[in-house]
Amino acid sequence: MEEEIIENKGYSAYSYVDLDDQYKNLIKSAQEACDTSYSPYSKFKVGAAILLDNGEILTGSNQENSCFPAGLCAERVVLFYASANYSNRTIKQIAVTAKRWDEDQFLPITPCGGCRQVLLETEVKQESPIKVILQSSENQWVVTNSSEVLLPFCFNKHSL
Repeated sequence: MEEEIIENKGYSAYSYVDLDDQYKNLIKSAQEACDTSYSPYSKFKVGAAILLDNGEILTGSNQENSCFPAGLCAERVVLFYASANYSNRTIKQIAVTAKRWDEDQFLPITPCGGCRQVLLETEVKQESPIKVILQSSENQWVVTNSSEVLLPFCFNKHSL
């Protein structure tokens, strides 16, 4: 059998200065959300911001608990908040940022497996893709066309 190469398509990489203002605004909101993080155990602040189809931006941050795993990631905080309070709205984009407690510099980060699955489920539920905006290195950003790029062999209701 011949080996098949799978190409990871569905995303683009940009320098921060080349991003459009809408992406920059969402990134800034995610960075500001890091300041609301409650992360005394990991000392790792994560902020997430989503853009709704009406132009409104919602934010969330990671919330830890001494009783692991009772905490919640920033992505799930904002996605669940949107689902509970804006159920008639479509999420168009999400930006995720992170930094350590004692540093001002933001770090490259990707959503954990659980958050990737929740992103995918949100897309399936709303029947519309969500662009994911992530820092890949200093001043470099990746924008995906859908959360499916983060879970190439995904499992969802269509798999049942």
